[in-house]
Amino acid sequence: MRTTFIHSAIFGLVVGDALGVPVEFKIRDFLKRFPVTDMLAYGVHHQPLGTWSDDSSLTFCLAESLCNGYNLNDISQKFLQWFNAEIWTPHGKVFDIGIATAEAIKMVAHGADPVLCGGASEMDNGNGSLMRILPLLFYLREENDLKVIFQRVKEVSSITHAHFRSVFACFIYVVYGLELIKEKDKKEAYFNMQFKLKNFVADHDFEQREIDLFQRVLINDISTVPENEIYSSGYVLHSLEASLWCILTTGTYEATVLKAINLGDDTDTTGAITGGLAGLIYGFESISEKWLNAIVKKNEIEELCEKMNRIYEKAEI
Repeated sequence: MRTTFIHSAIFGLVVGDALGVPVEFKIRDFLKRFPVTDMLAYGVHHQPLGTWSDDSSLTFCLAESLCNGYNLNDISQKFLQWFNAEIWTPHGKVFDIGIATAEAIKMVAHGADPVLCGGASEMDNGNGSLMRILPLLFYLREENDLKVIFQRVKEVSSITHAHFRSVFACFIYVVYGLELIKEKDKKEAYFNMQFKLKNFVADHDFEQREIDLFQRVLINDISTVPENEIYSSGYVLHSLEASLWCILTTGTYEATVLKAINLGDDTDTTGAITGGLAGLIYGFESISEKWLNAIVKKNEIEELCEKMNRIYEKAEI
């Protein structure tokens, strides 16, 4: 199999997800005593080895939709098909889904405009759009206008999460990912992302209170924050900070995803969000063959990556 950055990112995400599924909701103190060092079977959700969660399912839905171009109705309908267990489930049923995502997809089912389905209140800032936003990198890889990138990210996030905080967290993640594709050096890409987004924010009338929440990521260096001040709940800002912190404080794919998962709490999502970026940085070949071979529906995921690569072949590295 010829691998590209699409394979690296997608498999990086799904492996991180599958590593985290068995210990989801385990607290950090527990994982300090009993750290995850390898892929496990069963555990919290009682799922077989290599099972991935809604994080990967919705990522696959978005990726598959983007193979046919950018269409919000098609993306949302793919989410609905997954919700109904028609596509992209590991074992034929949905076993893990966030409340906000479920409510939004129910609105899709009732025919609502996709961008009006996601919750827009301050309480609607779980990590359910950040966990699946990665495939937009493939679609936006040659787009240099941050206004266009922000608008696309906003639309895709808003299918399930429409509050500015969720949208902006996804925007930071996507811009950083695009920098990784260009620069490959994770620290340089991080500082490039900060520089570009500071200028972008300066040119827009965003609510300052919201922008201030991202100070540790955008103004400071998140890698200098001590571990006891990094949180790994399902809150979108925590997930963004934790993933970038893990990326910038480790040196291999394996070390990065295991560090993310052993933070505890929302382990599958932190693992997925972090794993997608780590895959981009270290490449497909850096991911344990043992872990890759354990992934449920590995062949179907490979076919999806190859299909995307045929469409976005200029993105090869």
